[in-house]
Amino acid sequence: MNRAFDDNKPIFMQVRERIEDQIVNDQLKEGDQAPSTTQLVNFYKINHATVSKGVTQLVDEEILYKKRGVGMFVAKGAKEKLMQKRKEAFVDNYVVGLVQEANKLGISESEVIELVKKVRGRDLS
Repeated sequence: MNRAFDDNKPIFMQVRERIEDQIVNDQLKEGDQAPSTTQLVNFYKINHATVSKGVTQLVDEEILYKKRGVGMFVAKGAKEKLMQKRKEAFVDNYVVGLVQEANKLGISESEVIELVKKVRGRDLS
């Protein structure tokens, strides 16, 4: 796990996104215990309130749930919720602009699809 943070986004959001990434990538599965706020504070060397804010948002959205005295766990259906949320964000952040630009350039739907297939075939690592 990378300890560096991006200066362009609040740290609590980045902590939250890193936990979300672990769920989406199956590093944390439904019912698994998530890292405690203390573990995250110690790992990232950041303020407890910062970590708590990101984790609390995940609890509020029912991605994580707390067991008093035991810790936090990944909620049932968490991965599906996150995947749906990310798909919607993908459309808003990428597809809408792609379609708008394609329309401006007179690129047909079939040409866009071919371009996407061509890019997907590349080694993007």
